[in-house]
Amino acid sequence: MIQWLVYSRQGCALCEEMLEELAQVLPPPVAATVVVQDVDADPELERKYGQRVPVLLVDGEFLCCYRLDRERMKIYLEGDSG
Repeated sequence: MIQWLVYSRQGCALCEEMLEELAQVLPPPVAATVVVQDVDADPELERKYGQRVPVLLVDGEFLCCYRLDRERMKIYLEGDSG
């Protein structure tokens, strides 16, 4: 199964928006496995991403930031059996 990871931070409206969109786009069993990691909880992640959140990684590879890129997601969704 594909691993979906969102780097986020508390109080981030764009982060909440991306998570809501992911919940709508991904099949429910897959959406339930999305990992959300707070960049402020890890100094290295905070330094690396700063204000550049949300960031979506798929299987450890950068997919998009700020806004959900549904076109790029199609590649992963077509290959994921859920």
